[in-house]
Amino acid sequence: MYKTIETMLVEIPTIRPHKMAVATMQTQTLVLVKITTNDGFTGWGEATTIGGLGYGEESPESIKTNIDTYFSPLLKSLYGLNIAQIMQTIKKNINGNRFAKCAIQTALLDIHAQRLALPLSEVLGGRLRDSVPVLWVLASGDTDKDIAEAQKMIAAKRHNVFKLKIGSRSVEADVEHVLTIKQALGKDISIRVDVNRAWSELEAIKGIQLLQDGGVDLIEQPCAIDNIDAMERLTRKFDIAIMADESLNGPHSAYQIARNNGASVFAVKVAQSGGLIEGCEVGKIAKLAGIDLYGGTMLEGPVGTIASAHVFSTFDHLAYGTELFGPLLLTEEILKTPLQYQDFELHLPTGAGLGIELDEDKIDNLRRQ
Repeated sequence: MYKTIETMLVEIPTIRPHKMAVATMQTQTLVLVKITTNDGFTGWGEATTIGGLGYGEESPESIKTNIDTYFSPLLKSLYGLNIAQIMQTIKKNINGNRFAKCAIQTALLDIHAQRLALPLSEVLGGRLRDSVPVLWVLASGDTDKDIAEAQKMIAAKRHNVFKLKIGSRSVEADVEHVLTIKQALGKDISIRVDVNRAWSELEAIKGIQLLQDGGVDLIEQPCAIDNIDAMERLTRKFDIAIMADESLNGPHSAYQIARNNGASVFAVKVAQSGGLIEGCEVGKIAKLAGIDLYGGTMLEGPVGTIASAHVFSTFDHLAYGTELFGPLLLTEEILKTPLQYQDFELHLPTGAGLGIELDEDKIDNLRRQ
């Protein structure tokens, strides 16, 4: 049934250094998966991560090696199974590897939706919106540059909500940086911060109080991944929204965080969840627990970005919007028709499957040999 499974590492410079607590990124390595079938269909998936092993347990190199060595032979040996049965077989035979599983599942769902002549969102339950709001992340590390960048985005009507990456400096320096930007942009512009788990609980108490007093709207992953107790105490202590990101790695962790009141917002990331279907399940758990939703990114290229948008379009509510700006951070376009960003939102395509067409000649020129 499946003729070829190809994994590509595609290296694209970013428009500027992207500074985070876990890494400073100047080039993004996209991990693209292309699956072809014996009857002529082609599906694409993506398993891009951030900063090699600085962010998570899978690197671009390990993802490619594991797909080529373990996933590909297994897939080629399966006949007459639907996607649910295929993914169940993969889960039984391959532990972990959430990002790799997401890329494979995305490509399979892309093929399935193409067979049905439906957009991918329609096989995930059906889209409730045709576009999703997209914020921009200010991560140059320079206050004046960040202010100028934000003002440019507002004037172009591309973004009017901003997230700041902090955690690599002292709490005091980070707070000063954030509040200077907040004051420059004004009270009508929403500012959120992402600490990328860099603070201790005591640092978080100090920093969150100052940021809350200064008009910041949300704090993302202030403490360590496994310190759910601290996240629970911070969520109860402050009025400002506390968002779980790295602590979320699929439906089981979502249930544990919800049960322990460890966050007031979930950042849903499809790769981190282990797949598009699992991302939808995280969203359902949040809905049942009364937790708000935010559409997260692993700074994917257009394949992972539009796959995520298909998922997020099925959510009842996206109280905090999305951060699906990944392709805008890259200096090269790998689609024949770029994704449509307009009036502060990403507009979903209406074609079958993912609804995009990749420029394979461009990809061949950019891929790691």
